[in-house]
Amino acid sequence: MAIIGGLFDKSRRRDGDYIDLAEEAPGMAQGEAGMRVKVAELQNYEDLKNFSEYVYGGHILLLDLNPISSDDMELERSTNELKRVVRDINGDIAGLGRNWLIVTPNGVKIDRRKLRGGL
Repeated sequence: MAIIGGLFDKSRRRDGDYIDLAEEAPGMAQGEAGMRVKVAELQNYEDLKNFSEYVYGGHILLLDLNPISSDDMELERSTNELKRVVRDINGDIAGLGRNWLIVTPNGVKIDRRKLRGGL
């Protein structure tokens, strides 16, 4: 339990960073995975090419839209392109809060019902 308490200590990370539990707990297994989850930040529309290739490759993308959230046109253009990608591959896309999207490849559907304490 001491590991977990230290992991979430705000002095250990900058705002917006995530914690790599595998680095903090060396005993965790590091096997190969067929699918990966990538956290990305959309700076501009041109970034979508690389992000789309990641999803086309069968991986899940958690996309931070904060950098373009003040530009309604860029935001709409980008989300429409991601929706097209998802349609092409029979994947799924959903918003996580106001400025985050999750984009999944074929075979991964997003359950939009939020789990609560009793499932």
